[in-house]
Amino acid sequence: MARRRPKDPDVLHGHHVVSGPELRAAMEAAHEADETVRVRRRVLHGVVLVLLIGLIAAAIILALAIINGRFKIPAAETAPTPVSSCPASMFDYTPNDKINLNVYNSTSRPGLARTVADELLARKFAVGTVGNINAGYRGGAAVVSGAAGQAAAFSVQRNVPGSDYFQDGRTDASVDLILAHDYKALVPPELVDQTPGKLSCPRESRRIADNDKWPVMPTAAPTP
Repeated sequence: MARRRPKDPDVLHGHHVVSGPELRAAMEAAHEADETVRVRRRVLHGVVLVLLIGLIAAAIILALAIINGRFKIPAAETAPTPVSSCPASMFDYTPNDKINLNVYNSTSRPGLARTVADELLARKFAVGTVGNINAGYRGGAAVVSGAAGQAAAFSVQRNVPGSDYFQDGRTDASVDLILAHDYKALVPPELVDQTPGKLSCPRESRRIADNDKWPVMPTAAPTP
């Protein structure tokens, strides 16, 4: 008859039986883990509390400084309203034969001033000087006059689409027409608007400002 093998006291029905020492070790490890979590929570709560107290103290100090006038909050400054350099007066259309007009070419297109001057002569303008000149204006054309020539400049602008008006210090009523790189053509004679209106300064509404205050600063007399 075969002898039975002695039973292992640590195994019951195929499962390991936890002994007292193992159970105590497991419970001690769980307790230590709980203690670590509690310590971390205490540290975190302490840091948050210190930061909160610091913020409250800083707010109190700032409030006292503002009340005592030691610290001033800068007020938002209102942006200055842009001042237009374009005359606001209304003008009647001046007859072409009453306008003394000089025509200048500031482009690289040869003969442009002469061609446009001939077209203006055909419209009965009293054309004077015709020539080339260096100009800082960027656009289609600049119309320049003194205060006395604003009404005449208004009529010239009605013949030159998209032109920009500039006022200089001359005392007579003459007008300069400076043809720039974007110049295309005059308004057809039959389409010229002769109703009253204002001078036009389209440069003031451009997204990119033109840094040149004046369209032309001649250093010598224009050459024909």
